Amino acid sequence: MNDEINFKNNPLHGVSLKTLLTEMVEYYGFNIIYAYLNINCFKTNPSIESSVKFLKKTDWAREKVEAFYLYQFKSLPRASEDQFQFPPRDRIVPQGQIPGEPAVLSLEDAERLREKRAKRTADHDTKKPRPRSTRDSGKYNDRTSSHSNGPRSSPHNSNSIPKTPNSPPLDPADPWAQWRDKE
Repeated sequence: MNDEINFKNNPLHGVSLKTLLTEMVEYYGFNIIYAYLNINCFKTNPSIESSVKFLKKTDWAREKVEAFYLYQFKSLPRASEDQFQFPPRDRIVPQGQIPGEPAVLSLEDAERLREKRAKRTADHDTKKPRPRSTRDSGKYNDRTSSHSNGPRSSPHNSNSIPKTPNSPPLDPADPWAQWRDKE
């Protein structure tokens, strides 16, 4: 009984990828879909068959198209926070919600949206400096030492095992010896 309710409240249940793509292309065209989704299968020699083939192989693109179908083409309200963590095909629409008319979209609106996203991304990148990793700091980077022109270190070479000043000589055949000694 619960599964029956879930299927009833899922607008993508029983709708094939080809069907939803055909509906969107007939209404909007490939240009608008590409402008909003920025997926190359809608720009370079677009066709329903090639797009379906690509979308079946690429989860992130298929989920993006399905979300566009639900929230732009079917004009359903955005998913709740707990439903948003699921892919669009697994989301459940609250009881009583019915699909509406497709949203009116234009290339100009798509360009404004793209600029807004680019600005938000740039603002986000400038606010949070990326932490430096230990690899960048050179702390454990023994490959760039005096042997930079020689062969690379192997895990069994004693040069590749970090040593502390007071540690006894380590067995080159056992790269885990330093951690076993501490226990």
